[in-house]
Amino acid sequence: MLQATVETRVRFAETDAMGVTYHGNYLPWFEMARVALLDQLGTPYRQLEQEGFLLPVLETGLTYHRPSHFDDRIRITVTLAEKPMARLKLTYKVERDGELLVEGFTIHAFVNREFKAVRPPEKITNALRQAFGA
Repeated sequence: MLQATVETRVRFAETDAMGVTYHGNYLPWFEMARVALLDQLGTPYRQLEQEGFLLPVLETGLTYHRPSHFDDRIRITVTLAEKPMARLKLTYKVERDGELLVEGFTIHAFVNREFKAVRPPEKITNALRQAFGA
């Protein structure tokens, strides 16, 4: 299992007329955690793109348990729980002071600049092999 965690504060502009975080803002927070996970693997996303690898989101889903509000300090944890095959499924938890606010997932595939499916770069394959075994 691989995990990364990032922390942020809910900005006023990220809330809606009801005073809660607008639902669309959770996906950029997921992306922040995902980028941190790639950094932790030693393969920054910018480097992957420079090498011709893209990692588009194919599917996503979120379950809202509790709202977050302006100025809340939140923690976003991303987990890669299973060794990926053709697709990569990441799960996310957004928490405030240990309280679960949102759970979600994203599914990705490695593609080239023509958006044709490709094998992950060797750096990623090696890091995953080390994390999950052969």
